Amino acid sequence: MGKLFVVPTPVGNMEDITFRAIRVLKEADLILAEDTRTSSVLLHHYDIKNHLLSHHKFNEHQNVERIVERIQAGETIALISDAGTPAISDPGFLLVRECARNGIEVTCLPGATAFVPALVSSGLPDERFCFEGFLPQKKGRNTRLLALANEPRTMIFYESPYRLVKTLEQFIGYFGAERPVAVCREISKVHEECVRGSLTEVLSHFQKNEPKGEIVIVLGGKAEMPDSESLEAGNEVNENNPVAEISSGSKDWKKLSNAERCALRRKKINQ
Repeated sequence: MGKLFVVPTPVGNMEDITFRAIRVLKEADLILAEDTRTSSVLLHHYDIKNHLLSHHKFNEHQNVERIVERIQAGETIALISDAGTPAISDPGFLLVRECARNGIEVTCLPGATAFVPALVSSGLPDERFCFEGFLPQKKGRNTRLLALANEPRTMIFYESPYRLVKTLEQFIGYFGAERPVAVCREISKVHEECVRGSLTEVLSHFQKNEPKGEIVIVLGGKAEMPDSESLEAGNEVNENNPVAEISSGSKDWKKLSNAERCALRRKKINQ
């Protein structure tokens, strides 16, 4: 029986790849690539001439069974994505799971992934954190954010530069304007940047400066308050927030802005 190697590739700088990864890619019988055109640039750079087979989110369900059969027949197969570690917000989980179910040895090499350098350079607590990847764009997005409203650990999200400003606006509604955040972009590339501050400050920065490149958002967790302080904060909201008692099923709910709706949802979670 053969073996599956999960091989991280650089997220930016071509030098961010291990000697072992290069050797595995050269020795493999087949390389599965998320985008063969993108991966060909990397393979050519390191003079890797193995056969490439496309393996992405649109065909992985159909490919998995055939790939498992090839490994069972004795082939060694390497799985790569466009950048970073496969199966982390990229194709790969289905194949790894099926190999595990069939008793096939799976080895994941250590290597590049975008969220680790973003977390470390953010300056936010990193002893405990949760990785959320990409939020749902529509269905389930509000439910996910509501579930995270009281999360005490540092949270990590991937986001498109085209949706970053809107996402930060939503975060203000769910997490509060003063929640600390770091937005890291173009990690390991020439124009790498990490913008730190409150959600309001970072939002203001990207409203003035168009975001470009791959984005990682590192959001501080909710600070724990003594029970007495929490109770006082809840009472203050009841007295000062004119929309505090509006229910989601009422006519008045439709008149609220998105920010007011988010603030109301957040208040109800804290009750």
